[in-house]
Amino acid sequence: MSDRLCVMLVAGEASGDQLGAGLARALRRRLGERLRLVGVGGAAMAREGVVSPFDIAQLSILGLFEGLRAYRRVVRLADETAALAARERPDVAVLIDSWGYTLRVAQRLRRLRPELPIVKYVGPQVWASRPGRARTLAGTVDHLLSIHSFDAPHFEREGLSVTFVGNPALFHDLTTADGARFRRTRGLEDGTPLLLVAPGSRPAEVARLAQPFAHAVRILHTRNPGLQFVVPVAETVAPQVRAAVADWPLRPHLVETPSDRADAMKAADVALACSGTLTLELALAGCPMVVAYRLGALTHVVLKRIIRTELVTLFNIAAGREVAPELIQNECTGPKLAAALQARLGDGALRESQRQAQWAALDLMGRGGQDPSEAAAEAVLKLMAERGP
Repeated sequence: MSDRLCVMLVAGEASGDQLGAGLARALRRRLGERLRLVGVGGAAMAREGVVSPFDIAQLSILGLFEGLRAYRRVVRLADETAALAARERPDVAVLIDSWGYTLRVAQRLRRLRPELPIVKYVGPQVWASRPGRARTLAGTVDHLLSIHSFDAPHFEREGLSVTFVGNPALFHDLTTADGARFRRTRGLEDGTPLLLVAPGSRPAEVARLAQPFAHAVRILHTRNPGLQFVVPVAETVAPQVRAAVADWPLRPHLVETPSDRADAMKAADVALACSGTLTLELALAGCPMVVAYRLGALTHVVLKRIIRTELVTLFNIAAGREVAPELIQNECTGPKLAAALQARLGDGALRESQRQAQWAALDLMGRGGQDPSEAAAEAVLKLMAERGP
């Protein structure tokens, strides 16, 4: 390995952008000025010095059929990413999540520079569906950084080496989060019920959940006149979320910075959350929740035939039961969401039992181990050292 290491980090959506930023910081702590970063990412990675050649919002694609319609765009952006690698000549490429896009990037990098070490950070969920992707990935990259302890056997049997680094969402630092501070700065008195509503970080998620979420909010506002609402806003969908909440019966508190979001999660009594990484952060914050999700109708029909798990929320999967209720697809309606939320708003004992069950499930997932970004950085540098100069 040369004195100066060029690392290419490639992320295609908001969650991957956060992973990439964490890895960039961990690498910088080890290498200092000897590190040069290039790649593709969003605002979080840009703050760590990764200058992206295009806006990754173009890659916020959800569902099988949406992916087919976006195929040409994904191919074009994969070509642009490979061209960036050709110009910058990285020593290693780390491709983060975003299966369809990063697979095409890996294929192009393999043709362009067969000797380049390629690391995949977050594997496809082959334990849930489409197990053949394990073989595809094994034939394309050199190493997998896994965020789930149960990933490794699926990929190792195909010949791909795996390092379990842990899920960064389980190590979200909430030590400085302060629910009382959030309530104070927002003018909320102690005891004022507060519902956090999180519609997702992808345009398609927000589009599909906006109507049932708004319907649930209207029902709950009528039944609970003092109820306040807070909405975390991801950068990737900020204008869309603001438009979606504009006609709510009560103006919600919008939070856009990481510190405000952490404070809001601590302050909220209950959450209505789009299935995704935020559900783990809410569980860490001790916020009981109802989980919702919707796919395109045709995508849902296809996935019902290939998905091998009944649950979608990771801590529910770890627990083997619905610790947090899941209202998916046709169950995701305003009245059903409102009913599940109302049960928790009106029952402190139920909230506490769910809070404790969520924490127990997080322990099963590995809460309390080494920081995943640090583990990922160690794995990347170890791979480079083994490859030699």
